[in-house]
Amino acid sequence: MYKLFFKRFIDVVLTVLIILILSPLYALIALLIFIGDFGNPIFKQKRVGLHEKEFVLFKFRSMPINTANVASSNTSKLKITRVGKFIRRTNIDELPQIFNILFGTMTIVGPRPSLKSQEALISFRREKNVYSCKPGLTGLTQVNSFDGMSDNQKAVWDGEYASKITFIIDFRIFFRTFVYLSKKPPTY
Repeated sequence: MYKLFFKRFIDVVLTVLIILILSPLYALIALLIFIGDFGNPIFKQKRVGLHEKEFVLFKFRSMPINTANVASSNTSKLKITRVGKFIRRTNIDELPQIFNILFGTMTIVGPRPSLKSQEALISFRREKNVYSCKPGLTGLTQVNSFDGMSDNQKAVWDGEYASKITFIIDFRIFFRTFVYLSKKPPTY
């Protein structure tokens, strides 16, 4: 019952509240990005979601306009704007994904959506039946992550989550995310 109804209900209620509370922050960040680079503050990227169907993921743009579209593990080689450094360090660049959750292409807790180019990760996830659930803003892999985690290990964590979706597990992951985010942020 939770996976079929209540999970979506919680997603909608929480995202509406978050949007209402954080709308001034959304407006400020969007304005700072626009002023810094005179372009659309929202970055759109195709990702792999439920049943391996592609969807458009939203993020605040942290790189100059027309920057190559690469996996997050390769972004250290790319230029990041001044505002982009701040929003990445604080994970504010992820906030527009709240709209993905509201529109139903994502959920608050679930496996992070991959890029189509991450073929090894997609293959490992397919083996673990990860694509039977929606991708999430945070997930079991994120709260257990470490530098250099292999695609196979990510798929193992994601598969474990996909096989055991419950309110209690989502609740724990949601709050463990705040512990994870309170760690020392990366430098760019």
